[in-house]
Amino acid sequence: MFAQSLAFPFRNLPAVLMMAIVLPLLAGCGYNTIPTAEENAKAAWSEVLNQYQRRSDLIPNLVETVKGYAAHEKDTLDAVVEARAKATQITVTPETLKDPEALKKFQDAQAGLTSALSRLIAVSEAYPDLKANQNFLALQAQLEGTENRIAVARRDYILAVKDYNLTLRTFPSVLWATFWFRSNEPFANFTVEEDKMQPPKVDFGTKQGG
Repeated sequence: MFAQSLAFPFRNLPAVLMMAIVLPLLAGCGYNTIPTAEENAKAAWSEVLNQYQRRSDLIPNLVETVKGYAAHEKDTLDAVVEARAKATQITVTPETLKDPEALKKFQDAQAGLTSALSRLIAVSEAYPDLKANQNFLALQAQLEGTENRIAVARRDYILAVKDYNLTLRTFPSVLWATFWFRSNEPFANFTVEEDKMQPPKVDFGTKQGG
């Protein structure tokens, strides 16, 4: 019995030695490149969603503020409310980023909201009292900051997806994709024209005194 127990580690010694050799080689050759790039892209997308949600949260208060000074601008106000509703109904989770059509629908909805917001902000030009309202000015500042964060988050996602998709096609990581990560697929990326994704132009009432 003692001899058998003593022999057990030695029988497994080749396997242990093989693992000791192979594991560092896998790490050194970039075995973790694909899952790392994938998680980076998912994290970047989550930040995109966070920033779009931040914008969505600002809209009800913005609409109510404008309504208080320009209630008869009903078409413009309704367009923003409807665009927000559509944008919040369409989402793309990190798990469904492989679907270009889903991302396209999301982009179109967000671009529609951006356009509606631009028209709403433009309305303020005709209402000096609205332009001077402190709540409106604060909401404008928050909207501008959020749009800037959206642009940064979108840029970071585009770069992260580019990096991830390249790992699936380029040597040597393509070897890992072929033999170890066969279920991994490229992620979709933003395709809507950049001018449709531009943030609303925010005028902080610099003309109100003139």
